[in-house]
Amino acid sequence: MSDAVPEQPRGDAVFRLMYRSRIRIPVQTRKQQLGEIFSIARSNNKRLDVTGALLLSEHWFVQVLEGSEDAVRGLYAAIEADPRHDSVTLVETTPEDRRVFGRWAMAKVAGHEHEPDIPLIAHRDGIHAAAARRTTPEQDQLLDRMREVARGAPQTV
Repeated sequence: MSDAVPEQPRGDAVFRLMYRSRIRIPVQTRKQQLGEIFSIARSNNKRLDVTGALLLSEHWFVQVLEGSEDAVRGLYAAIEADPRHDSVTLVETTPEDRRVFGRWAMAKVAGHEHEPDIPLIAHRDGIHAAAARRTTPEQDQLLDRMREVARGAPQTV
């Protein structure tokens, strides 16, 4: 039996997009620039009511974005133009009945199984680390898919 709490729907149908891109940020400035990326992304995502997860591996980003189709596609267009990425590849887009990451304003997903995932929740007063809880089976399935995409060439839409 699981302690996981099911994600709560955030309105009607949702659009989900997954992409993969190669990190172009120099290793010596990566920590600082990734902090800036997370800070800006969390703020923008909260404002746009977009949720999701970002996997960081040694050389790759894999991100899932969930929200209205216009908001998600707009963010993806900005990401494609960002010089901190290259080889941006759209992996999949799907309409869904509900969000898998409905309570996650953004999460840092570990690229390796032995590293912890860090779900983050949007509150009125900002972004906070989520209380320790198990992920749902749907989240685990999508997180595993993200790790697969990071490890190998993604099958694109």
